[in-house]
Amino acid sequence: MADFAQYLPLIATLLIVGAMAGLSAGLFGIGGGAVMVPALYFAFSTLGVSEDVVMHCAVATSSAIIIVNALRATRSHHKHGAVDWDLLWPKNPLLSYALWIGLGAFLAAIWLAPKMSGQALTLLFAIVAGVISMQFIFGRPDWKLRDSVPGGIARPVVGGGVGVLSSLMGIGGGSLTVPLMSICGVPIHRAVATASGFGFAIALPATAGFIISGWGLSGRPAFSLGYVNLLGFVLVAFVAFLTIPLGARMAHAMSQRKLKLIFGICLLLVAANMARKALF
Repeated sequence: MADFAQYLPLIATLLIVGAMAGLSAGLFGIGGGAVMVPALYFAFSTLGVSEDVVMHCAVATSSAIIIVNALRATRSHHKHGAVDWDLLWPKNPLLSYALWIGLGAFLAAIWLAPKMSGQALTLLFAIVAGVISMQFIFGRPDWKLRDSVPGGIARPVVGGGVGVLSSLMGIGGGSLTVPLMSICGVPIHRAVATASGFGFAIALPATAGFIISGWGLSGRPAFSLGYVNLLGFVLVAFVAFLTIPLGARMAHAMSQRKLKLIFGICLLLVAANMARKALF
C-alpha cells in the first residue's frame, strides 16, 4: 500500500492532463499534442524527473497517445469518405507523403532527439508552437498558393520535414499538414480528415524510435519503456477518450473563428512559458 501511495500524485496529475487534452482536442479539432506535451512536461518536472530527459519523456509519451487518437479519428473520417487515400497512401508507396513523413518521424526520434538537450528540445517546441499559434490567430482559410499538392522532390523534402518537426514536438502534425494542404487547394474537411492519417504515420514510428533511443536511460519516470511513460500513456489516453465528446459539444456553442482565436492565444502563452523555461 505504501508503494502504491507514492504514485498517487503522478496518477492524479496524469488524469488531469488527460482531461485537459481531451477537452482541447474536442474543442479545437487538433491540439492534443500541443496540450499534452507542456502538461506532461510540467507534470513530470513537478514529480522530480531529471531535466535531462523530462522533455524527451513528455514528447515520447504524447506520441504514443496520438497513435490511439489518430487511429480513432482516421477510422471515423474514413466512414464519411473524407480521407484522401491517394495522397495518404497511393498504390506506389514511394509516392506517399505518409511514407516520408513516417521516415522523418522515426529518424528524428531514434537519432536526432537523443542528440538534443532537454533545453534545446523545449526551445524548439516553443518556437514552432509560437509560429503555429500565429497561423491560428491571423491565418485565413481562403489563402491559397496552388491548386494541388506538389509531387516529385517535394514528397521526401516536405514530408520528411513535417515528420521530423512533429516527432520532436510530440504532435500529430495536424497543425502543420492541415494548413499546408489547405494552401495547396485541398478542401478543409478533406485536409483535416487526411491529417488524421498523417498523424498515425507520424506517431507510430516516432513512438518506436523513442522507445529504442531511450532504452535503459536513468532519470526517467516510473513505468517507462524507453522515453515513453506507460502509466501516462494509459491514463491520459483513457481520460482523453472520455472527455473529447464534452469538448466537441462545447465547440458547437462557439464560432470556428472564436475557437481558433482562443486556441491560438492559449498556445502562444504556452509557447512563451516553454521558451522561458528553456532560456531562463
